[in-house]
Amino acid sequence: MEGKHTMLTVEKIGGTSMSRFADVMNNIIIGKRRKAEYFNRIFVVSAYNEVTNWLLEHKKTGEPGVYARFAEQKGYHAALKKVLGKLVDINGTFVDIGLNLTEANDYITTRIHQARSTLDSLAHVLSSGYVDRRSILLAAREILASLGEAHSAWNSVNILKNNKIHATLVDLSGFQDSEFLTIDERVHKAFKGIDFSRTVTIVTGYTKGIEGIMREFDRGYSEVTFSKIAVEVKADEAVIHKEFHLSSADPKIVGITKSLPVNFTNYDVADQLADIGLEAIHPKASKPLENAGINLRIKNTFDPDHPGALISKDYVGKESRVEIIAGTDKVVIVEIHDPSMVGEVGFDMQIMELFYRHHVSYVVKSTNANSISMVIWEKDKNKALLKELRERYPVVTVKAVAVVCAIGSNFAKPGVLAKAANALAANKINVECISQSLRQVNMQFVIRREQYEKAIIALNDALCVDQG
Repeated sequence: MEGKHTMLTVEKIGGTSMSRFADVMNNIIIGKRRKAEYFNRIFVVSAYNEVTNWLLEHKKTGEPGVYARFAEQKGYHAALKKVLGKLVDINGTFVDIGLNLTEANDYITTRIHQARSTLDSLAHVLSSGYVDRRSILLAAREILASLGEAHSAWNSVNILKNNKIHATLVDLSGFQDSEFLTIDERVHKAFKGIDFSRTVTIVTGYTKGIEGIMREFDRGYSEVTFSKIAVEVKADEAVIHKEFHLSSADPKIVGITKSLPVNFTNYDVADQLADIGLEAIHPKASKPLENAGINLRIKNTFDPDHPGALISKDYVGKESRVEIIAGTDKVVIVEIHDPSMVGEVGFDMQIMELFYRHHVSYVVKSTNANSISMVIWEKDKNKALLKELRERYPVVTVKAVAVVCAIGSNFAKPGVLAKAANALAANKINVECISQSLRQVNMQFVIRREQYEKAIIALNDALCVDQG
């Protein structure tokens, strides 16, 4: 109908989903749409599953990839060649759905060789001793990261075209240009002149910019690209496709039947999840969307008929209830006890200055007259920080723990905290410390690490499943 507004969406596809591109094409791009309805959608793609781990380092285990070999100047050519072999193997898995294997292998081989040549130049400059080592290594990290998204984006366009779907590649990696553009400038320039109503637009999740997207966002860069594009094109909605639903609790812990999909929530809840490492979206990517009034939808790639979870700025549940039980068992608690603390103005500021100097952030903070307890990520625990704390304060205790959280857009009513505490007590789970702010969107319980999964099950049963 003439004059009818056609919805424009920007959609991000994660690495696990990308590795099953047949499902992405059938469930997301095509689905139950007529051909004309394929368009007005911009897809920001991640590298295939594990590829960025191979290029940089494993996100969870820290196992070194090509980047570590380059940083040590030991064997990065061989490591890059090995990754190329794996990327060619990945290409072979998409032949049945239309990938031109010869063209795809030629493309990624050329990109890898170009990257190796640039890394060789950086290595030569690095060995001269005239430049800042950190800047060179950051540049190498950017170059390596860009390869994964360039690979998956190029393949996606090739597959779509060979399936008679008009597709346009927007390669934001800028590998073959020498333009000194900021990330925002590159995004703005790249989308000028594209008629989204006539093509499926595929975009690399990595964006080259003079400020370096990885300097600030590191492995969250693809979601930052996604967010910036949504704001640039004034999207009606932003969508992230994952391999799971945003649910009341991890189905691997509580079971599929007791993991209830979340249908609506707000950006505040998304931030609470990000704070404990369970990102619906990277917090630095969510802020531009929230500020621009763009709603975010989290969808399950493999359950296309489900509407997903809609995250908006102002949503508050009509009924007071806990929406999500989440947490982590990868944390430790650091408690500083000092009898001179009571009534001393700014005492905790001295402690926080030490944490700031050592680049350590906390997840939970709880205080009383003589003690301050802070839960930090286990990976951030370092000997230098603990040494300084013990030199200054009489008692410093460090203990491996877990955090479980009851999160929701609206549970500010009497009895919720009591119900949560009773559920833990009934399962013989002692609360080491607790935190809840006045806003009442997140109750955080610090418990013994070995009771983590038991606590998740207990809270989900008591606060989510029982409420329907």
